[in-house]
Amino acid sequence: MKYDAELIKSYSTKEFEEKYEYKGKDLGCNFTDEGIVFKVWSPLAEKITLNIYKSGEVKGSYIPGASESISDKINDNDNDKASDNINGRASDNTNDKIKEYPMTPEDKGVWSCVTDKDIENLFYDFTVEHKDGSIYTTIDPYAKACGVNGRRGMVVDLSKTDPEGWDDDNRVLPNSVCDCVIYEMHIRDFSADPKSGIKNRGKFLGISEKGTSYNGYKTGMDYLKELGITHVHLLPFYDYTMLDETEPYDENKYNWGYDPLNYNVPEGSYSSDPYDGRVRIKELKQMIKELHENGIGVIMDVVYNHTFNEDFSFNKLVPGYFYRFNEKGKLSNGSRCGNDVASERCMVSRFISDSVYYWAKEYHIDGFRFDLLGLLDTDTINDVRKKVDTIDDRIILYGEGWNMDTALSWDNVKLANQKNINELDRFAMFNDGLRDAVKGSIFHEDQKGFISGDVTGIDVVKDSLKGLPEWCDSPEKTINYTSCHDNYTLYDKILMCNEGITREEAVKQNKLAAAIVILSQGIVLLHAGEELLRQKVDEEGNYVSDSVRSSDKVNSIKWEDLDKEEVRDVVKYYQGLISFRKTHPEFRLTGKDDVESKIEFISDSDDLNCFIAYTVKMNGGGKYLVAFNGGEEAKSIDISSLGCKVQSGVLYVCGEFASSQGEKFCKTEDLDEKSSVTVGAKETVVIGF
Repeated sequence: MKYDAELIKSYSTKEFEEKYEYKGKDLGCNFTDEGIVFKVWSPLAEKITLNIYKSGEVKGSYIPGASESISDKINDNDNDKASDNINGRASDNTNDKIKEYPMTPEDKGVWSCVTDKDIENLFYDFTVEHKDGSIYTTIDPYAKACGVNGRRGMVVDLSKTDPEGWDDDNRVLPNSVCDCVIYEMHIRDFSADPKSGIKNRGKFLGISEKGTSYNGYKTGMDYLKELGITHVHLLPFYDYTMLDETEPYDENKYNWGYDPLNYNVPEGSYSSDPYDGRVRIKELKQMIKELHENGIGVIMDVVYNHTFNEDFSFNKLVPGYFYRFNEKGKLSNGSRCGNDVASERCMVSRFISDSVYYWAKEYHIDGFRFDLLGLLDTDTINDVRKKVDTIDDRIILYGEGWNMDTALSWDNVKLANQKNINELDRFAMFNDGLRDAVKGSIFHEDQKGFISGDVTGIDVVKDSLKGLPEWCDSPEKTINYTSCHDNYTLYDKILMCNEGITREEAVKQNKLAAAIVILSQGIVLLHAGEELLRQKVDEEGNYVSDSVRSSDKVNSIKWEDLDKEEVRDVVKYYQGLISFRKTHPEFRLTGKDDVESKIEFISDSDDLNCFIAYTVKMNGGGKYLVAFNGGEEAKSIDISSLGCKVQSGVLYVCGEFASSQGEKFCKTEDLDEKSSVTVGAKETVVIGF
C-alpha cells in the first residue's frame, strides 16, 4: 500500500482531531428498533458501499495478508434468499453477493446505513473508494462476528449467542490483585495431547470439560481446580490470521495468536464450526461460564501494539492512520512485527479502549494482559482503565512494560513502560528482573541464576520478594514469574545452563524457583505445565525457545507425565505453595509501607553463598521465617537470635513438602536445646513462630 506523506502528517494535528474525532458508541453493526444500523469511520473516503453476502467464506482468501478486490459483477439476487443461509459456507458461485447498500456520510467522518432485519445471520463487508482512485473491500474493524477466516463480518444478534444461565454468570475478581495466582496457557496446548482424556481437543470447549483424566489422574478443568490457581491467562483468542480455519485440525499447523486480524471476534479454529460466526461466540461464552462456575477467572491476552500486516481493515478505511511512520516515511517497527499501532491518535486510542470494554462487557472477561505494552501510550491505557471500571473496578490489567523504540506521531507522548508505571492507574507489569535473576538471563542460554548458585542478581531477588523491584513502588504493580510461553521452559532452562545435572537436582531447582515466585509479594504468574516439569523438545531432541510455529508434539501439555512419581511430587508441592499463599495474607501485602514494616532480612542471609533469609510479621503477632538456599551446601539459622521459640514452630514449607496448615517444626523431646534451623541445598523453608 502506498501512503501520502502529507496526509499522514495531517492525521497528527489538532485540526484533524477536532474535525473528525467521533465519540459515539455505535460503530459497527447494531440491532435497533428501526432495523440494523451499520456505521463505519472513514473521514476521507469518496464513497462507501455495504455489501451483503449469503456466505462468510471468500474462496482462496487464506493467503495471510491478501486483499480482496472489488468484484466486477453484482449478483443482485432476491433478498428473500437470505433466510436460506445455514452455515456460511460459500456456494459454487464465488460471487454470492445478495445486495448492496450505499452508505451515507455523516458528521465526524462517519458513514452509515440502515437495513431491514431480514439480513440477520448473513455476512457483510464494505467497499471503500478513496479520492486517489484506490478501492478496497474490507471487513468492518468493529465486527463482532465473522465468517470463516475472518474476511467478512456476520450480522449477528449477540443476545441470541448467550448460553443458558449467562445472565447469572459471575466474574471471578479479587479484592486485591495480589490475591491472584495466574496460570498462563494456550487454549490448544491444554487439551491437544491425545492422552488428555478431553474430547474437544484444542477447542474452547476442551477447557471446560469436566471429569477428564489420564490413568486415574485428573486432567483439564478438574486439574486446574485441584492445583488451586485463581485465574487462567489465555494466549490470544480473538480472530487471528495464521491458521486456515477451512482446514481440518492438523497437529503440525499451529500458532500462538499474536497476529491480529479481527480484534472483536473470537478465533474460529477454537470452535466446532468456524463457518458460523455464532458458534465461536457461544462456545467461548460457555467456556468462560464453566470456568467461572469452578472459581477460575479468565484473563485475555490482547495485542493492540501491531497488526499482522497492512492489510488490516482500519488501514483500508483510513490509509496510514492506524500506524506510526518513521522520518523516512516507512512504517515504524519497534514491535519487530512489521508495524507499530499509533495508539496516541484519538480514533486508534478509542478503538483500543472500546475493544477492551466490549470484551469485558459482552464476554464477562476478568482481566487483560497487554502484549508489548511499552508501545502503547499511557493516556490510552488509562482510558482503558476508566472504561472497564464502569463494569467493575477489580478487573485485572497488566502487560509487558518493556522500553520499546518506536516513532511516535505526536510530541510529548508517554509510553506505558516500567519507567512510566506511576503514570498508570492500577496497572501491573511483568517483573523480568526477577525472571532472569532466578533462572538466568533468557538471552544467554548458559547463564545461571539464583537457583543454580549464581549470586549476580541476588539483590533483585530480595527486592522482588518484597514486591518492590527498582521500577515499582507497590506489590500491586508487579507480576512475578520465571517462565511464560516465550523463551525456554523453566525446566529446559535449568537443564541447559547446568550441564550434567541429574534429574533430582533439576527438580530441586524447579521447586526452588516456584517457591520464590509464589512466596514473593506481588502477583503470581505461572507458565502452564511448569509444575509438570514441562519441556519443549523437537524430534531431533533440541530445546525449542520460540515454539510459535512448532507442532502440538512440542507445545502440548504432556498429561502422561503424571505417571511419573517425581512429577506428581512437584505438582503437589505447587499445590501446597499456592494453598499456603492463599491462606496466609501476610504473603499478599498490598502497600509499600506495609511491606517495609513487616519484612526484615536477617543477618544470616549470605549474599556470597546464594542464601536469603528474612522474617515476615504475622498479623496477629509472631513471625514467619522464610529462607531460600540456592547454594550447594546446607545453611543454618540461629532462631534464638530472632526471639523465636522452637516449641511454637509450625513448618509450612521445606524440601519435601508445602502446606497451608503445616506441622510441628520439632517433634523431638529436647525442644529446649534446639536453637537453629537447617535449610538444605536448593531448598526453601518457611516456619511460623
